[in-house]
Amino acid sequence: MDVRGLMRQSARLNANRTAIIHGSRELTFAEAWSRGVRMANGLLATGLRPGDRVGALEDNSIAAQDFFAGTAAAGLVRVPLYARNSPEAHRHMLSHTSCRAVVVDEHYRAEIDDILGALPDLEAVIVRDAEYEHWLAGQSADDPDVPIDPDGWYIIRHTGGTTGQPKGVAYTHRSWLAAGRDWFYNFPPMQVGDRCLHVGPISHGSGYLYTPTWLSGGTNVLLDHFDPAETIDVMERERISYMFAVPTMLNSLARQPGVADRDWSSLKVIQVGGAPIADETILLARDAFGKVLYQGYGQTEALPVCMMGPDEWFSEVEGSSPLRSAGRPLPFAYLEIRDPDDPSIVLPLGDEGEIAIRCDGQMHGFWEKPDATANRMTVDGFVLTGDIGRIDSNGYLYVMDRKDDMIISGGFNIWPAELENVILDHPDIIEVAVFAVPDGRWGESPMAVCVVDANANVDNETCAAEVRDLCAEQLGSYKKPSRVTIQTKPLPKSSVGKIQRKALREPHWADHDRRVSGT
Repeated sequence: MDVRGLMRQSARLNANRTAIIHGSRELTFAEAWSRGVRMANGLLATGLRPGDRVGALEDNSIAAQDFFAGTAAAGLVRVPLYARNSPEAHRHMLSHTSCRAVVVDEHYRAEIDDILGALPDLEAVIVRDAEYEHWLAGQSADDPDVPIDPDGWYIIRHTGGTTGQPKGVAYTHRSWLAAGRDWFYNFPPMQVGDRCLHVGPISHGSGYLYTPTWLSGGTNVLLDHFDPAETIDVMERERISYMFAVPTMLNSLARQPGVADRDWSSLKVIQVGGAPIADETILLARDAFGKVLYQGYGQTEALPVCMMGPDEWFSEVEGSSPLRSAGRPLPFAYLEIRDPDDPSIVLPLGDEGEIAIRCDGQMHGFWEKPDATANRMTVDGFVLTGDIGRIDSNGYLYVMDRKDDMIISGGFNIWPAELENVILDHPDIIEVAVFAVPDGRWGESPMAVCVVDANANVDNETCAAEVRDLCAEQLGSYKKPSRVTIQTKPLPKSSVGKIQRKALREPHWADHDRRVSGT
């Protein structure tokens, strides 16, 4: 099976149903697929051939759907760019994937123009300006019906790039379909006409729900920016049934005034992923939206491997803490804990180590980076996640942190996420990042940057002391942060909403030649 064939079939079987909503515009499946076919022919007319890579720098829109469907219809390989990234990051992503064309929203055009001279493989730039609709209408409406290999490349997504240059993760048609299928495995069944809201770009995390929604005859509802109050209004007005949200988004939505009093009778699933979530956030969201919260674990390189619905997430299980876990493995995925120093060794239940996963929706390797692939894939086909975790006797996975974020203080290992989860129990703190800073006595020690609401009546010195006491009480004195900063400015985040510890940590290590320190 391939994405093009299944999308085309759904368009035929659901021709008169609503496929896309963006603002006041709606498209039926027939209209949306017809536009996709015209986009496919427009791309092929530039000289592109099936299998060529095509970049896109865009926001959610009807035109973004044109590209989503059009590349599938043309057998082209999508290379989504991150709108918040620098031109240098765009250059890297387009260059190392040898993109021959790029499609860009008009307001991002200057970012592409700035790097054209450094992209020798790039032959065509299609700008969605005032002439875009005229250009699209002028393309052939005949399906090009190009041959497609189910094991051929479909999309190259990039890792977040929080450390080093982003690496390309390539999915085949088969692995992309498998990932979407497994995301929905534990969800309540999607019915024809159910609506899926995309707050984040369909080119990225939310896109995993986009394809299954189309194939199920559901309606994809697109937002081109995230405003918590507007999003709540759209969720209620459009009677949204499914959506994806990273924890920072969910936290903002759940804190909207009067959110629990809205009509959520159509809401079935809020899929939470992309980063660990704090107890306070998930409990607040449960009170706001009801029993609709699902947590999945995976990463761009391989997903999903774990899933957990509200009945399980908020349950009490002897010997386990589901609330603080990432769920249990899906029936069709392998999950193991490997020795961080020797990934060939599988550790027993209860031991901490590197999380290793194997599933149908995983990468075959990093694009054109064999050394990086060898570092992340084992000889038996598992992907090493770079996350440190453990699996308990009931099969629940607990993610401790990124392996590279570990703090070694006085010989003790400290995982930032462990402190962050405790600190977020403080009633005035809405965001926190913990990272290592140099320490003359202990080599390095944890520092916490905490965000409070601008309207909160908080004494910074008192609040910082309370944070230290909270950590000492719940985790032990040796794990409490040596420094605590209280601020109202939001923490820096990547283009996919993940808090960037590196941006906060780097200034503290400016005079050191390494990012670790010992006594």
